[in-house]
Amino acid sequence: MIIDGLQCGHFDREAFQSLKKAGVGGVVVTCGFWEGALESLDSLGKWRDLVRENADVAEIGTTAKDIARIGAEGKVAVVLGFQNANLFEGRIRLVEMFAELGVRVVQLTYNNQNELGGSCYEDEDSGLARYGKQVILEMNRAGILVDCSHVGDRTTLDAIKVSEKPIAVTHANARSLFNHKRNKSDAVIKALGETGGVIGCAAYRNITGDEYCKTIEAWCTMVARTVDIAGIDTVAIGTDRSHNFTAPDYAWMRQGRWTRGVEYGASAAGKPLKAPPPDWFQTVEDMNVIPRGLRAVGFSEEEVDKITHKNWLRLYEATFGTSS
Repeated sequence: MIIDGLQCGHFDREAFQSLKKAGVGGVVVTCGFWEGALESLDSLGKWRDLVRENADVAEIGTTAKDIARIGAEGKVAVVLGFQNANLFEGRIRLVEMFAELGVRVVQLTYNNQNELGGSCYEDEDSGLARYGKQVILEMNRAGILVDCSHVGDRTTLDAIKVSEKPIAVTHANARSLFNHKRNKSDAVIKALGETGGVIGCAAYRNITGDEYCKTIEAWCTMVARTVDIAGIDTVAIGTDRSHNFTAPDYAWMRQGRWTRGVEYGASAAGKPLKAPPPDWFQTVEDMNVIPRGLRAVGFSEEEVDKITHKNWLRLYEATFGTSS
């Protein structure tokens, strides 16, 4: 089974069927980027409707046990996540309430600094704010995994130190392997490893680089080099694959409501709006080559299992709690 630590976009029945064909038994979906509490509730309602309408191929998973069971039944376990903490709107009590609605993964910041801490794109990473520390402890208590994918390195290290449970970088790569602000320093990846956290290696070309996108073996070589940094128990998959995205969707992701200007996100001026997928990952179904690619670069069957799903399940068990 494959668990993908982060995907985004407009899922539909075809998306679930494609994931199922790829051998994906669990996926963390993006329910929002810049939305506040009410809009986030609307989003959760739509996700519930979508999964209910496709109950033969998908089911919402809120515990590690749920996700393992759903995947074993040949369906896709949908794990509800947000790529920003705007849904809490500065209200500490909303953390528990969203957890009770099934939210299991929340990224502390998206591409901008917010009330919790600094993002990867700020000139100066402020570190974790006092409110950010409180939110992390509340997420620990409520059973929501702390995600630091778009978060600055200083704030991420602060989060690792403050959190009473291991945290995740659900979709990023090692900056030492491909130099991009969205990627993580070796210090961050090692700190994840020392505290039981997990990094999901991304397949998004803008933060992976053309060299690692050529073949599945090339991408799996990048995974292997990430394992060299922090150990086999620290590395998993977080492709950052998007479904059915259009120009307005990219504008919302990058600009939200906070700017009138052009923002490129992980891209840059002169690059296409949407980066082409890796050569080996042209369709969602192509994810089924990942286990073979990992074996091809020297991983044992036990190690393949850890990277494809067991590391995520261990982290979910440690952070989500055991009751639905």
